[in-house]
Amino acid sequence: MRHRSLLVLSIALTGALTVTACGSRGGSKSGGDTSGNGLTVTIGVDAPLSGQNSATGLGIQYGVQIAVDDANKNKTVPGVTFKVKALDDQAQPTIGQQNATALVGDSSVLGVVGPLNSGVAQSMQQVFATANLVEISPSNTNPALTQGPNWAKNDKKRQFPTYFRTATTDALQGAFAAQYASGPAGKKKAFVVDDKQTYGAGLAGIFQDSFTKDGGQVVGTDHVNTGDKDFSALVTKIKSSGADLLYYGGQYDESELITKQLKAAGDNIPLMGGDGMYSQTYITTAGTGAEGDLVTSVGVPVNSLDSAKDFIAKYKAAGYPGDYDTYGGYSYDAATAIIKAVGQTVSQNSGKLPADARNQVVKGVQGADFNGIAGHVSFDQYGDTTNKQLTVYQVKSGQWAAVKTGTYSG
Repeated sequence: MRHRSLLVLSIALTGALTVTACGSRGGSKSGGDTSGNGLTVTIGVDAPLSGQNSATGLGIQYGVQIAVDDANKNKTVPGVTFKVKALDDQAQPTIGQQNATALVGDSSVLGVVGPLNSGVAQSMQQVFATANLVEISPSNTNPALTQGPNWAKNDKKRQFPTYFRTATTDALQGAFAAQYASGPAGKKKAFVVDDKQTYGAGLAGIFQDSFTKDGGQVVGTDHVNTGDKDFSALVTKIKSSGADLLYYGGQYDESELITKQLKAAGDNIPLMGGDGMYSQTYITTAGTGAEGDLVTSVGVPVNSLDSAKDFIAKYKAAGYPGDYDTYGGYSYDAATAIIKAVGQTVSQNSGKLPADARNQVVKGVQGADFNGIAGHVSFDQYGDTTNKQLTVYQVKSGQWAAVKTGTYSG
């Protein structure tokens, strides 16, 4: 695919890091490499680095890389050098589970940032929990990951004490999107489509329920498969439904083609989706067909934050691939939460890592309380971020432009 050459390089680098950073600590079950001067601690990354969703996945990888580079340069944790070990899950749950097992098996890994996809997260959570290895996703938004399958019935139960996220949930994002669609956007009839995946189907369902409650009418629903390219039958259904809005639950890989084919067929209604669509790649592929389309994404626009200017400058200067503006800032902050927890653990243990370092890092992350580059970082009793900010973006003149930022008021 389009990032294949980068993937080869990433594999080579990952192998090199494994050689230098996976030493044991004289019988301790977890901890950093002490074979050189000081300690070496690895932060794992799991995301799609090739194929489906790779633009946003690469943004996660390099958001973490910049956080690690900053920590090493600033000597954030005296005596500790941080490294990144990035694994490609190709947006596949089975590969994600294999990656989780590999990261757990590397004793130098004291925290993991990722994954991108909620469906992949489901396959990884138990693996990390069993090993007391902290996992912070900058992008998972399905509410059940933290609050359990009965969250919608207000029966919320934390699933895994090692799982956290810096992105707010679809319970807020889907409702926020519906509120905007039926309010400022003035849409009355929506056709709702999803990709059958955990994230996409969940988000579409929440939007559909909220849009109806807000007075809108859902005039049709359908599903697509990830990897589909020809949406002519779907386009026909949408055109005949009389919808003035198409809502899509899923990633940009399919939606960018759906909107392009829908506009080419003469139906100029906007396509609206969630943060899985918020990527410049969507606009590049859809071309003029993307004009007027809408997405919701977590947080405040990173380009508008003074706290993120240095991060953005470093990302651009390094020439890193991928889209930093989707989850790059949240990835940086997730890595920073792990780095701070490692620092706290070392400080409380006379400058060394204890045998239960992974467990101590989990506790440190749970107590996180700092201002990150993308907003305040702290977690509630479920592991969810306390930052509930959301933004609606619209394609204007070939660029995503923020049109509304706030929190859901329901």
